Amino acid sequence: MNQLDCIRSTFVMLALAATGPTLAHHSFAAEFDGSKPVTLTGQVTRIEWSNPHAYLFLDVKDEAGNVSSWSIELGNPLSLTRLGWKRTTVQVGDQLTVDGSLGRYKPNLANARSAILLRTGERLGAASSQTGP
Repeated sequence: MNQLDCIRSTFVMLALAATGPTLAHHSFAAEFDGSKPVTLTGQVTRIEWSNPHAYLFLDVKDEAGNVSSWSIELGNPLSLTRLGWKRTTVQVGDQLTVDGSLGRYKPNLANARSAILLRTGERLGAASSQTGP
C-alpha cells in the first residue's frame, strides 16, 4: 500500500468513526408506535441522564400485583433542562405516571410524552421526538 492509499484509508476510518454516534440514533417511528398510547404508573428504579436520550426505569404493578420493569425513553438532557428538569427533579424511589407510546419491537419499552411526579403533582414534559398523533 502506498502513502496515498494509507492516507485515504485513515481518512475513511476517521470519517466513519465520527459518524458512528449519529448513525446509531434512531427516529421515533423506527422504535415506537405513536398509534399505541400507554399510561404507566410506577416506582423509579434507575435514571440515566445521558445523550442522545435520557431514560427512566420504572417498576409497574398490575391489578394482580405482578411487577414488570419498564424502560422509558425521554428526550436528550439539554431539551429536558430547557423544560425545567434538573438531574435531581426525579429521584430513585419516586412514583411517576408516564404518558407515552409503546415500543414497536421490545417489550416494556415506551417513549414518554409527559410524566407526573406524584409526590408533588408536577407535570413534566419529556421532550419526546414524536411528531403526529
